Amino acid sequence: MGTEKEAPNKNGDVKAVAPSWRLTSLDALRGFTMLWIIGSDNLYEALNHIAAKGGEPIKDLAVLAQSGWAGFLANQLKHRSWEGFVYYDLIFPMFVFIVGVSVVFSLQKMVAKEGKAAAYKRIFKRFVLMFLLGVFYDEGVALLYKVTESGAIDYNEFDENVLCGVLQRLALCYLFTSLLFINLKPKALVGVFVAIMIGYWALLTFVPAPGAAEATFARGENISHWIDKQLPPYYGTDPEGYFSTFPAVCSCLLGVFAAFLIQNKEVSAQRKVMIMVVGGVLMIVAGYVWGLQFPVIKRLWTSSYVLVTGGYSFVLLGLFYQVIDIWNYQKWCIPLIWVGANPLTIYMATNMVDFDAIAKRFVGGPVEASLGLYGPLTVWFVSMLICFALLRFLYHRKIFLRV
Repeated sequence: MGTEKEAPNKNGDVKAVAPSWRLTSLDALRGFTMLWIIGSDNLYEALNHIAAKGGEPIKDLAVLAQSGWAGFLANQLKHRSWEGFVYYDLIFPMFVFIVGVSVVFSLQKMVAKEGKAAAYKRIFKRFVLMFLLGVFYDEGVALLYKVTESGAIDYNEFDENVLCGVLQRLALCYLFTSLLFINLKPKALVGVFVAIMIGYWALLTFVPAPGAAEATFARGENISHWIDKQLPPYYGTDPEGYFSTFPAVCSCLLGVFAAFLIQNKEVSAQRKVMIMVVGGVLMIVAGYVWGLQFPVIKRLWTSSYVLVTGGYSFVLLGLFYQVIDIWNYQKWCIPLIWVGANPLTIYMATNMVDFDAIAKRFVGGPVEASLGLYGPLTVWFVSMLICFALLRFLYHRKIFLRV
């Protein structure tokens, strides 16, 4: 995938130990995004503990209004149950966006040097490995099936299905986006993007699920969920199912478009930032306006949701690109580079290693109790430091888990 560079020197300057096509800002943004993926749940619980102040947990806006800064932050770290948007709803699609940027840099060079056959082999191999790692992460057949009282093996229905987890969706987005990228020209990719966005909107807006009186966006009653329920062995037990992968591919294509912009030598670096930031803001506005008719719903990955999250992703990439690659302010982001260069490692590790329990060996028990409301927040902070220490160790020894 490219040549390797040296590790950070004694002055602290970042030279990513990674393939030469990588942007430092992209690795930093990937690390920033991954931090929220691995740390948000425990941070939410810690902030909710502070906000509740030993009283009523945050369950509605009335309680939230009395909970101060901690309640506000906690509210931003909990997915909306259905319609609506908070900060935490940005993290997953932003990672999908980053995958799209990486697709261009990695496959472009491979196709040029080794041809499409080698690229196809890599694409399908990476898809299979990533998807299977996702199933493994979500406990695989241990949760996919259950044994009934009669001894029969039956499909296990629950809210979050092991076939539709984070890595599984990333794998599918990577597969479809990669195949589109190596076979279509940029204008055709834009056409695919527009067709999916409008087609998905039209389907959910005008086509009712069989047996329903009218089209709806309601959970479990829309046409997207009806389609998912027809797919064995999945049968639509997860509200964020397979059919919504199509608009998720649009989020990935936005990353491809961002990479095209970054590669364009006819556009100055400063103008690239302006295009990303201004264009991102316009996308956010357009997404919210569209959301008045086609609501912003993460679980359905609605077209309006694609625009809102894509807009924020463009803005953040533009800001990271400005600070890290143009202004060359890099020392502050070294810890993010550790995370961004090894995202799969830390993602899998958090499923198999209880970093919270390790942290409690240092600041649990009487230490946590003595800190009162801030005890859980301290435990979370130390657990994240342990994660950083592990990733720093792996980074400086050039140990990376990649598929």
